[in-house]
Amino acid sequence: MQTLPAPTDLLEQLAREHLGLQTLETRNSDSLDFSDVAVWALKSALEAAYQAGYKAGSAAATPPSD
Repeated sequence: MQTLPAPTDLLEQLAREHLGLQTLETRNSDSLDFSDVAVWALKSALEAAYQAGYKAGSAAATPPSD
């Protein structure tokens, strides 16, 4: 099974919505690159990422209807 990279836009959106992060880019500053995250926010972000992957996999596995 080949691993595909995750869409950057989706990851950025999940980081903003669930973790309160402005960006996932490295900014070379400890105060900007490290963040305290509540476990429930992390759980929510992981669940959203799982659901997005599940939907993408399901869509790819479903043959197009003619």
